[in-house]
Amino acid sequence: MIEYESVAHAEAALNRTLGSMELMWFEWTANVSDFNLYMMNLVFVLIIYNVAPLPSFFLDVYQVTSFEKYRIQPGVHNTKSASIQCYKDTMMLYFFIVAPLNVISYPTFKMIGISSDIPLPSLQTALLQLLTYFLIEDYTNYWLHRWLHSEWGYNNIHRVHHEFTAPQSYASVYSHFAEMLLLGIPTFLGPAICPGHIITFYIWIALRQLEAIDTHSGYDFPFALTKLIPFYGGAEYHDYHHYIGGKSQSNFASVFTYCDWLYGTDKGYRYQKELLRKTRKAKTS
Repeated sequence: MIEYESVAHAEAALNRTLGSMELMWFEWTANVSDFNLYMMNLVFVLIIYNVAPLPSFFLDVYQVTSFEKYRIQPGVHNTKSASIQCYKDTMMLYFFIVAPLNVISYPTFKMIGISSDIPLPSLQTALLQLLTYFLIEDYTNYWLHRWLHSEWGYNNIHRVHHEFTAPQSYASVYSHFAEMLLLGIPTFLGPAICPGHIITFYIWIALRQLEAIDTHSGYDFPFALTKLIPFYGGAEYHDYHHYIGGKSQSNFASVFTYCDWLYGTDKGYRYQKELLRKTRKAKTS
C-alpha cells in the first residue's frame, strides 16, 4: 500500500511539473530509443512526399480546365506515365540512398546534440530556430545550386532534375543521387550549427519538404498562404528557372529571393515579368 501511494504521489508530481504536451511526449517516448525517434523522420518524409503532391499531380496529369488559369505554363502538362516514372525513380532514391544515409548519420545526430528529452522547446525558441534553419539552408543551397549550373555540374549531375521543364510536385526531389547528397548538406547544416529539440527537427524537415513540393507544383494559386511570407519565391518564381533550363543563370534560390536580388541573378526573371506586363497592358488597351 505504501509502495502504491509512493507511485501515485510520483505520478501526481509529474503531472504538475509537465504540461499536457510534455506529458504526452514523455508517455510516447518513454520506451522508444533515440535511434527509433530519429528514424521516425523517414516515416514523416515518406508520408508527406506521397500525399502532399497529389492535388497538383491530378491537376497537371488530368488537365483540369477550371484550374488551367493558374497553370504557370498554360497548356504544358506532364504525361501520367512520365509522372509515375518520376515517382518510382524518386522512391528508389529514397529507399536506396536517403534511408541508408539516415541510418549512417545517426552518430552525427547524437554528436551535434539534438535532444529528445523534456522540457520541450518554447514556441518562440522553435520559431527562431526554424527561421535560422531556413536562412542557412537558403544561402548555402543558393551557392551549391549555382555551381550545379556550371557546365560540368549541369552536364554530369543537375541535368537530371531539369528533365522536367514544366515542374510538377513529384519532381521536387527528382534528381541525380549525387545532387540529393549534395543538397542534403544545406538541409542538415542549420540543425548542426544550432541544434534544438527533435520535434523542431521533425517540423523543419517537414516544412522543407512541403516547400520543395510547393515550388515545383507548376501552379500559382492567388489564395496560397505562402504569399503572406516575405521574400518567399514560390512556384511562379522557381518555374521560370525550370522553363529556361540548363542555361538558366537566374532564380537559384530554394526558398527566399534575397540572394538572387543581392547577387543579380534574377535579372532574366524580372525582365520577363516586365515584358509580360507590357504585353498584357497592350492587349487590354
